Amino acid sequence: MQRVRIALALLVVGAVGVAAPFAIAAISAGSSSSKIVTIKVTATNCKFKLSRASVPTGTTVIFKVTNNGKIPHDFKINGKKTQLIPPHQTKSVKVVFKKKGKFGYLCTVKGHAAVGMKGTFGVGVTPPVTTVHTTTTATTATTTTGTTTTTPVTCTSPTSTVNVSMTEYKFTLSQSSVPAGCIQFNIKNDGQVQHNFSLIGIKAGTIIGPGATETWAVQLTAGSKNYTCDVPFHDSFGMNGALTVT
Repeated sequence: MQRVRIALALLVVGAVGVAAPFAIAAISAGSSSSKIVTIKVTATNCKFKLSRASVPTGTTVIFKVTNNGKIPHDFKINGKKTQLIPPHQTKSVKVVFKKKGKFGYLCTVKGHAAVGMKGTFGVGVTPPVTTVHTTTTATTATTTTGTTTTTPVTCTSPTSTVNVSMTEYKFTLSQSSVPAGCIQFNIKNDGQVQHNFSLIGIKAGTIIGPGATETWAVQLTAGSKNYTCDVPFHDSFGMNGALTVT
């Protein structure tokens, strides 16, 4: 009888010994999964907004970035970045933060970080408060869009027509010079994001989406007439030029 009891005791000890590694592995797996965090990032045309600004050291973060702006943006941090995100779409990037510190993030599209699309993310530390500086320019526009500062002189009997194609990021005009008179502009957005065609100081066209068109006519006198796109940053990417009126 004593021998039977000893044998049973050995079997119990053996079973516990076999189960222990599995229990440790399960605990380890649970501890690892608890360090995966999803952070929502909202991008607009001048800033990022994160759902949280810091995580503990050793955390794996999935940055889920939604572009609520009117032009494409991306999000880069710790050497990793999302794809270029069109307006109203979402892309994600996974980043493992093994070291304690402050990590800068930004939009890598030319000119975007300079106007405020950047900040600092904390890993094991509290990041500094990011201040976004914005500048408001007063205008005396007589229309509801664009940069027009004078009342456009519209006309109804065009003497010349200019076809304007808008893409990322340039204008293509059917002609670069027209005689003075009533000029009709047939404008089409052949791009993938919103654009407009604005004759600076004369007439600001409506901001229109991909595939949309607009037509208007204005009276132009001789001289060089500058044009641009009023959507933020587009002019700095090359959406500007001059029409010669003879």
